[in-house]
Amino acid sequence: MSTGVAVNDACVEAFQGLKLGKKHKFIVYRIEHNEEIVVDQTSTDADYDSFIGALPENDCRYAIYDLEFEHPDGGQRNKIIFIAWSPDTARIRSKMIYAGSKDALRRKLVGIAQEVQATDLSEVSYDSVLERVMRV
Repeated sequence: MSTGVAVNDACVEAFQGLKLGKKHKFIVYRIEHNEEIVVDQTSTDADYDSFIGALPENDCRYAIYDLEFEHPDGGQRNKIIFIAWSPDTARIRSKMIYAGSKDALRRKLVGIAQEVQATDLSEVSYDSVLERVMRV
């Protein structure tokens, strides 16, 4: 299902800055006026709690996080995580538009290691996301 929502070029530029230049630790995207996906905010803050705090309590968002972790076999690893944030408290219309527009953004962001669809904070907790990444 496609909603016809376009992806602003700045979305890809910000992602490339995170992926290649390490300019950002996370990016949050929003749909503006039901027409275009735009960058809502970026941050160089490495703290995962700051990232979670950037997700609105009652509205949907897409987010990218550059997850750094210690692998059990040894060594520091990085995985780029895509999060489709759709809290239970968001409006139905917003949930539908975000669900129908996700693929348009995902196709433009090449190099994502894992996708997480979350409806509450427990699904995006650090431990929950790390567990998913380790399974892959």
